[in-house]
Amino acid sequence: MAQPQVSFLQTKLKPGSFLDRKRQVVQENTLLYQLDVLKQTGRYDAFKLGWHDSYTDEPNHWPVPNHLFWDSDVGKWIEAAVYFLHDHKNETIENAIHELVDMIRSAQQDDGYLNIHFTVVAPKERFTNFRDLHELYNAGHLIEAAVAHHQYYQNDKLLEPLVKYVDLFCKTLGPEEGKLHAYPGHPEIEIALIRLYEVTKNPKHLELAQYFIDERGNPTGQDGKHFYTWEAEKRGERPYERPGYYPKPKSYWYNSAHKSILEQDSVEGHSVRSMYLLTAVAALDKYRKRDDYRDALKRLWMNMVDKKMYLTGGIGAISQWEGFSIDYFLPQGTDDGGCYSETCAAIGVMMMAERMLQFDLDSRYADVMELCLFNSMLCGMSTDGKRFTYVNQLASSDTDPDKKAAWYTCACCPPNVSRTLGFMSGYLLTTSKDDTDRTANINVHVPAAATTTLDVGGKNVELQIDSNWPWDGAVKFNLNSSDIKTSVAVRIPEWAATNWSMSPKPDSPDIQKGYLRLPTSFTSINTSFTITFPMASRFIAPHPFTNLNVVALARGPLVYCVEDVDNDWVTDHFRTLLLDVHSGAPKVTESQIKDKATGEDFIMLHMDDHFNFMKLDDQATVNGVSPGVSGATQMGGGKMPSFTLPSSGSATTNGTAKKEVKTAEGKTVDRLNFVPYYFRANREGKGHMRVGIRIGS
Repeated sequence: MAQPQVSFLQTKLKPGSFLDRKRQVVQENTLLYQLDVLKQTGRYDAFKLGWHDSYTDEPNHWPVPNHLFWDSDVGKWIEAAVYFLHDHKNETIENAIHELVDMIRSAQQDDGYLNIHFTVVAPKERFTNFRDLHELYNAGHLIEAAVAHHQYYQNDKLLEPLVKYVDLFCKTLGPEEGKLHAYPGHPEIEIALIRLYEVTKNPKHLELAQYFIDERGNPTGQDGKHFYTWEAEKRGERPYERPGYYPKPKSYWYNSAHKSILEQDSVEGHSVRSMYLLTAVAALDKYRKRDDYRDALKRLWMNMVDKKMYLTGGIGAISQWEGFSIDYFLPQGTDDGGCYSETCAAIGVMMMAERMLQFDLDSRYADVMELCLFNSMLCGMSTDGKRFTYVNQLASSDTDPDKKAAWYTCACCPPNVSRTLGFMSGYLLTTSKDDTDRTANINVHVPAAATTTLDVGGKNVELQIDSNWPWDGAVKFNLNSSDIKTSVAVRIPEWAATNWSMSPKPDSPDIQKGYLRLPTSFTSINTSFTITFPMASRFIAPHPFTNLNVVALARGPLVYCVEDVDNDWVTDHFRTLLLDVHSGAPKVTESQIKDKATGEDFIMLHMDDHFNFMKLDDQATVNGVSPGVSGATQMGGGKMPSFTLPSSGSATTNGTAKKEVKTAEGKTVDRLNFVPYYFRANREGKGHMRVGIRIGS
């Protein structure tokens, strides 16, 4: 099965559909906006190898220079831009790509070395700090750009210098005597090398990726020492010195390098690094199919989803190392004790989930992939495509109001969202075929409106999905398979597992690991069928062990939040707001909204009762009972980071008039209004927002 960066070409989003509109924003606004930022900040011209005043800036995080990631910023922009050129030609963007490629080629040193910082600023320090200084990470994103560039332009103009750079790595790094037994401090190149191998078929490229994965965490890797310890001693680093993101020296768990992946029982450290590493391990499975690595992947997935994931699919609670904390420590915001939930980390979860689905078609991966897509990833970019979030907390505070920014010094997230939306349709489904047997299989992971076309022995198989996902649960499938025997598997979302319907429906529906399997005996007769998933709002809650005692609203794959723009009475970031979910089921209504400020169409949710406000002089009002798992949707097993609260009866006020509800300041509140989390921080407001609301009466 092809990587999504390739398979997206066979699946076209329906024009005007939800995801197509998000993609169009990037095509029309974001790519050009980001190109201007690259030029204004010096990134665009950096491969000319001239001096830039920012090269002497004090680093925000020692020992990492602020400009260190410029190579990858350019690489990700090129990669994103190329994906969109497949659908829409743009002369300005193409000219920029050509100029950047020429500059990259001219920046390459005679031995193949290609890095801005270590050529211009610190030429004597190349290959001396793999732990911190991102040489291999930057190379990885340039390689991925080169692969995408080659796929579109069908030439080697960018691929050639990157292959030469990889040749230098192969000569310098590896298990052989005389080589550095190094591996990247920030995994990424492993993913890139696997993609490169799929183009070049050069076994050295696959072997290097495998080496980086297998060597990671070796306690005696170089001269009997952990490689990061060995290289630190070689460059004269004192024993008590440590990077700002290490809580103490030798905190190699930050890099997922404290032990072999095979020995790790929990995801630790920097969340993006962890996800990129595990994505590479999952991608490598296509070529080596080792049960021990599969077991490790599943074990770490379950630890992450069950114990370290937010309701939105976000991961990472600790700001210092931008990553994971202890099990069940998932504060919603700074005032609660943390919450990071980086946009790139959500993308990393999607990447890992997509690769896991290639060898284990289990809905638990697709459920979380979709959760991240529509919530913790999509919220990383504004509706106009010109503002972004790096951190995606679930609750705002005076210290960290909920706002988007025009750019960042470390700008990994903005172009990452762009490139992800560029090949988004590759995440929706996967296909396989046998030209000889004239058979095909289509696995639908996210039923967004799209059409996929598959060539099987010269005949086209086409599956059209007609839906208004994520707003409407009715999904119509139309299959045109000629005489090709085609089976289809459709994911049944966890939140709809007991309440979906189908017409026409198989006599005995075959559901395996959350996928409805429709064999050729069904699809050959029923070329059109409709599956309807319930889209009623529901209350969800994090695991009781988080001790948060909160609930949130969700509808379909979307998680909702409250914002001050729609609840203008709020002055405290909704900290004193209480929801009563135990004395009868709260009634939630919905309305179709077209926001005037942004033009965004969405469904808003409303609550007119079962809420109150904490009276700080009356602690009895906060003694809500933490919801238990009994009687609710099951948690555990790496399925979803939340459970759905059971209904406790019909919404009613027992025949009495609705009581007046007032805030601590005495303001009367008649209604709570909820918007999709992805839409947060898009309108002018005070920056007050919250997902999980405290339980109480």
